[in-house]
Amino acid sequence: MKSDVLEAAARSVQARQRIRGYIYETPLLPSRQIGRDTGSSVLFKAENFQLTGSFKIRGAASKMTALGLDRGVITASSGNHGIASAQAAASIGQKLTVVLPTTVAQAKLDKIRSFNVDVILHGEESGLAELHAQKEAVLRDLVYVSPYNDPEIVAGQGTIGLELLEQAGEIDNVFIAMGGGGLIGGIGAVLKSFSPKTRIYGVAAQNSAALAASMVAGRVVETEHLETLADGVAGGMDEDSITLPLSLSVVDEVVTCTESEIGFALKELAFKENQIVEGAAALALAGFLKVAQKCKGQQNVVVLCGANFNRDKIFSILNG
Repeated sequence: MKSDVLEAAARSVQARQRIRGYIYETPLLPSRQIGRDTGSSVLFKAENFQLTGSFKIRGAASKMTALGLDRGVITASSGNHGIASAQAAASIGQKLTVVLPTTVAQAKLDKIRSFNVDVILHGEESGLAELHAQKEAVLRDLVYVSPYNDPEIVAGQGTIGLELLEQAGEIDNVFIAMGGGGLIGGIGAVLKSFSPKTRIYGVAAQNSAALAASMVAGRVVETEHLETLADGVAGGMDEDSITLPLSLSVVDEVVTCTESEIGFALKELAFKENQIVEGAAALALAGFLKVAQKCKGQQNVVVLCGANFNRDKIFSILNG
């Protein structure tokens, strides 16, 4: 097994001890109906019930607790990482600036501002916001924290994998939405280190699939970013992203889903599982549904990464 995978898993074990007081250990919920419909055991890792409404608090708390308080911090986010960083900074006493794309959901923007952090709106997608935050970090002598391209961020997200091993025991397949790669890299490193037979499915949104395209190319490539229901995974990647080689090491298969498939999964979760989540969480289920026949009779975990949704957008899908 590659050393970067083992190192990432070890960091997650360390991070778990540091962040226990800042996060929830989220439940692993058995499916009410989708499992029966697909002839499988389907379990939902409910990060939609996490303290800030998404898994991002894990990585943010991991990074913040590893930093000192002598310098201010700046980060960028499409929303959830910003909320998580603001929550973690407020808890620890860290001064924080968050750069957000101008297209950020209003609910996420309001939540971030509620923590009294500095907010900058820049660019139409998270990749542009990240570039602006990196420039501001140099100009203002701040510590830049990537939403995904940081070993401690990845380690925090990997704590989900540690919980899964305790909660589920043997796992045949796990389905994880792919954005910048911090979530799938962290969980994948833990599972491949402690449960190598578990198959890791990365699920990409067709309208914004930077990591998936980069995995095919073997290097970070620029891709077109169209509007997507899975806005939490939208945007580009840093050229030196540590998550690309990690993802290449741990991801067994990539499934790409259309907007209609994501919308269908949103409805399935709402009407069959009584859970309303954001599009990035439904993306993971959309990936499972696309290959469900291949996973029949197996134990499948779908990571529901968050529930910080735009009400008008989600309700229009559910009512459609």
